[in-house]
Amino acid sequence: MNKILIIGSNGQIGTELLQTLRSKHGNENIIASDIREPKEPDHYFEQLDVMDKEKLKSIIKKYQIKEVYLLAALLSATAEKNPEFAWELNMESLFNVLNLAKDKVIDKIFWPSSIAVFGPTTPRENTPQYTIMEPSTVYGISKQAGERWCEYYANRYDVDVRSIRYPGLISYSAPPGGGTTDYAVEIFYSALKDEKYTCFLSEKTPLPMMYMEDAVRATIELMETNKSNIKIRSSYNLGGISFTPEEIYACIRSTRPNFEIEYVPDFRQNIADTWPGSIDDTAAQEHWGWKAKYDLEEMTKDMLNNVQIDKNLA
Repeated sequence: MNKILIIGSNGQIGTELLQTLRSKHGNENIIASDIREPKEPDHYFEQLDVMDKEKLKSIIKKYQIKEVYLLAALLSATAEKNPEFAWELNMESLFNVLNLAKDKVIDKIFWPSSIAVFGPTTPRENTPQYTIMEPSTVYGISKQAGERWCEYYANRYDVDVRSIRYPGLISYSAPPGGGTTDYAVEIFYSALKDEKYTCFLSEKTPLPMMYMEDAVRATIELMETNKSNIKIRSSYNLGGISFTPEEIYACIRSTRPNFEIEYVPDFRQNIADTWPGSIDDTAAQEHWGWKAKYDLEEMTKDMLNNVQIDKNLA
């Protein structure tokens, strides 16, 4: 069993990925790290600023890490408030990990890209794997640049780096992290508190989304598939569910008929308007057998059940 380091383990993706990998491989084989301490004590946690190259190297040496999941990043909406720092964090962290693989210190990397790499000139429906990419946010620019660097390191130095362009992710285990698709998580908490929800996107804004269970499964399947199956070293399109705010509202309201919503678009609407409405992930299906499990109804049912159970989140 190769020991794995998750960087950004307290985030929305990291929280569930950590739980899933530890259930599969044992706590001692999956090392968590984040710039913030976890809420619960963790014997296999290391506090880490990923831009600290020496600390990163020392953790990898201490635990004899061979695989790294690099999840630390400043997301789309948050990054727009501090673009220079967002660029520095998102790019320097990637270089730190890519260079460790180039130097044969680690064997394999997972680095997430995003639908933010696309822009207003990208075809909005069934966005192809290969298409025009002119991102309009610093987050999208950093992810597009990161894709190119991942491909470069794979081709030039034979670095085994694997990547997914995540759509918006929906989870009950951790709060959203400052993205343009956060409304699709926030809406459930308002529904369960019997509060009117104020949505920051207009009701007819379609965006590609994915339930976190599917996203975590896709990530692990990608990392565990044979190296020969990875034909794309920039990043794979990943499709799940596409819906608008009014569609998810209607789905929630079918079981909570008194739930109310209002639409007050803010600066995030301008970002969402440049992103795809749906994604073509044929390459992921053909190369490593990807297939989404959750549709809108199943995801809504599971979210409402689990958020209700977890009193801290509800």
